[in-house]
Amino acid sequence: MKMHKLLLLAVACTWAMGAAAQWQWTDKDGRKVFSDRPPPPDIPEKSILKQPGGNRPVRTAVPAAPAASDAAPAAAASAPKTAASAPGAGKDKELEEKKSQAEAAEAAKKKAEDEKIAKAKAENCTRARAAKAAFDAGKPITQANAQGEKIFLDGPARAAEAKRIDEIVAADCVR
Repeated sequence: MKMHKLLLLAVACTWAMGAAAQWQWTDKDGRKVFSDRPPPPDIPEKSILKQPGGNRPVRTAVPAAPAASDAAPAAAASAPKTAASAPGAGKDKELEEKKSQAEAAEAAKKKAEDEKIAKAKAENCTRARAAKAAFDAGKPITQANAQGEKIFLDGPARAAEAKRIDEIVAADCVR
């Protein structure tokens, strides 16, 4: 029974390796392509991002050309590559522009939120200063208890409330 479980575990582990056999490359339009088959031969090796069994591609399907005829085809092949990279550069500019617009919108949103918080702190500061002035005047102060009845604050309760108001003033009235 134990050998049966080990065999089943081994089969399950090797079965999952097939899912890792994925190719990844960037096509001529700049889009990432994922496939379980190798890319077409017209995709340059620098565009292959991932292949099964390793990160860097090594293609052997491309036939080797004689060294004497390398100069002319290499010059001809480099011209289409630069032409193909020009549309991709436009997409990069578009992406950068969209990214900068998104960052500007995020900054504006953050600025509006900061202004809202600053306005709320200013209102809290005004109320806390008014409450502090009432406490400092020595007038009797009432509060509602849990049953909704008004009670007068005695010495320790008044001191605790004064301390709380001072903390609010210190936190919200800082410029």
